[in-house]
Amino acid sequence: MPMEDVEMRRMVLREINKRHLDTSLMDVHVIHGVVYIRGTVRGIRGHNVDVKQELEIIRRILRQKPGIRDVVVDAIIR
Repeated sequence: MPMEDVEMRRMVLREINKRHLDTSLMDVHVIHGVVYIRGTVRGIRGHNVDVKQELEIIRRILRQKPGIRDVVVDAIIR
């Protein structure tokens, strides 16, 4: 994996962790500037969260970051 993708993955994980989402069953990969978010995503217990809306916010934030060409969310929302 190119170093740029490794750094972008760290940045993506930091952005995702700012939200009230349980991402313990989620995988994040960055390949040539394309972010892939896969797995199962749900709200953290005790927080009333619209998971679909949160993922869309994350997608919009990430697409504005330099070096990110696209964001593909293929996640099961629980």
